[in-house]
Amino acid sequence: MIELSEVSYSYGGDALLNDVSLSLQPGSFHFLTGPSGSGKTTLLKLCYLELTPTRGGVLAFGKPSTEIDRDGVARLRRRVGIVHQDCKFINHLPLIDNVALPLTVSGQDVRAKADELRELLAWVGLERHVNAFPPELSGGERQRAALARALIMSPDVILADEPTGNLDWEMSLRLLSLLVELNRLGKAVLVATHDLALVRQAKSQVSARVLRIRNRHLQLAGADL
Repeated sequence: MIELSEVSYSYGGDALLNDVSLSLQPGSFHFLTGPSGSGKTTLLKLCYLELTPTRGGVLAFGKPSTEIDRDGVARLRRRVGIVHQDCKFINHLPLIDNVALPLTVSGQDVRAKADELRELLAWVGLERHVNAFPPELSGGERQRAALARALIMSPDVILADEPTGNLDWEMSLRLLSLLVELNRLGKAVLVATHDLALVRQAKSQVSARVLRIRNRHLQLAGADL
């Protein structure tokens, strides 16, 4: 669904990423590891066309990124759910309205999706918080709300950038179980993380490839993980 072919990216100086190739197929699960500053977030942004590669090509659902205009990028992102580490919410809106924002922005009838919204919030364990405001939520609740918001458009691909970075171990495992369940439903999942303990835990639940950014290149991680 998303394919990077010999992609390089530079912010103006030396390349941050060099000759990166990656294919996200339906039902695949990938972990992306590497130290802070190695380019994990940049690689995710290349996947959802937030950034344009310095060299190489990106195919998004069979179409070269160079042929996708701004409206096309907006349509593509309805098929790609993005979970950021620092999830942003509109503090004066209740949780259910925050989760519904992608529907609102795309011009859909939110009222017609009310049952679906509540089911989704129940699935991530937030059914009792639908009318809560973001400042009233814990870190784990906010992260699960961010996952719900990423899923409301029924995307084919889930990209998560350090989704457990600010969570305790128990809540990290709960979020991981949600991602594994999505993968079993056929979603492609790519999780950028520095938490190798979480990666080891996940490998007992799902067939996941573990990739590592090292020296600006993307490598298959070894058996030491």
